[in-house]
Amino acid sequence: MQANISYSKCGIVIYDRSNKILLDPSRHDHCDFTFISHAHSDHLAEKSDKKRCRSTLLMSKATCLIARSRGYKIDNFVEEHDGFELIDNGHILGSKGLLIDDCIYYTGDISIRERGFMKPAKLPAVDTLLIESTFGKPEYIFPSITEVLHKTNNIISESYDRGVPVILMGYSLGKAQLLTELFANWGPVYLHESIQKMNSIYRELGIPLIETLSHADALSQGLLSKDKPWIMIAPLTRSGSNFVKYMKSTYGAITVGFSGWAVDNRYKFIMGLDYALPLSDHCDFHELIRVVERCKPKKIYTYHGFAAEFSSSLRKMGFDAEPLCGTNTRKTKPMRNIKNIKNTMQVTNHCLDIYM
Repeated sequence: MQANISYSKCGIVIYDRSNKILLDPSRHDHCDFTFISHAHSDHLAEKSDKKRCRSTLLMSKATCLIARSRGYKIDNFVEEHDGFELIDNGHILGSKGLLIDDCIYYTGDISIRERGFMKPAKLPAVDTLLIESTFGKPEYIFPSITEVLHKTNNIISESYDRGVPVILMGYSLGKAQLLTELFANWGPVYLHESIQKMNSIYRELGIPLIETLSHADALSQGLLSKDKPWIMIAPLTRSGSNFVKYMKSTYGAITVGFSGWAVDNRYKFIMGLDYALPLSDHCDFHELIRVVERCKPKKIYTYHGFAAEFSSSLRKMGFDAEPLCGTNTRKTKPMRNIKNIKNTMQVTNHCLDIYM
């Protein structure tokens, strides 16, 4: 299959025969097909983008429903089309990779480890692989889910012994729903309003998350004072947010944040967390290598995050790999101090729900 793959002002574009295909574009543009891998805001065109998307939209039903619940206007979409196959990529509920004519595979954000109700990505053998490189450097190696669960349960147990409530913090779409399932055995469990809304969408889509009170309802009923200790699932924000400051000063709560960036011990201090644990919805470096090995591509394009570094690592292993020009927005100089790593994360993650 002959196809041209490049990076445009809208994002990654593939010219396949007479078709122009946009992949997770940052804004709408005229094309034949637009593929949306999942409903995180960095993979959806801006809500304020007034240019109408007249192409055929390819996405999963779950992605469409979640995006609509977040205020994105999606008039129509298809899950199937000749020459295209949407493949589970294990990132968040409804997330897909795109297989084009059984030859080109675009991963979207991808995970190959099982996490609660999330199953590992399915990986096709292809000639050309476009692979995300968010954690495409050797220092990003994640512990097992079992280890993360063990450490978190110990933190909660020790806090409960002291009567101290615990706020488990993850991004409102994807991570927070996993936290709800993984730690539902602790009680009582309350949810920040943004997470309660997203959890209800997940239940509509068949994920049996517990139904429980929101932060506002628990507050109005006096339960946060009366039922201590408790678990709160909340969006991952810095310690300076009004919500975190209030919960700490009023109830003495501790915060536990979950992110792939927590591999770096400085992340806890940057975010002002009491604890930070590496739990990601992306592949770590070794898992990215396994994706490549299982897809067995002749040609590899890396994009997003440490694209240049990851393609360099792949070339040293004998693969034909190169970064897609324009997709590597992360600063890649060594992060020698807190200010540098903080700036790096801010550049890459401009919205809370796209932190990893």
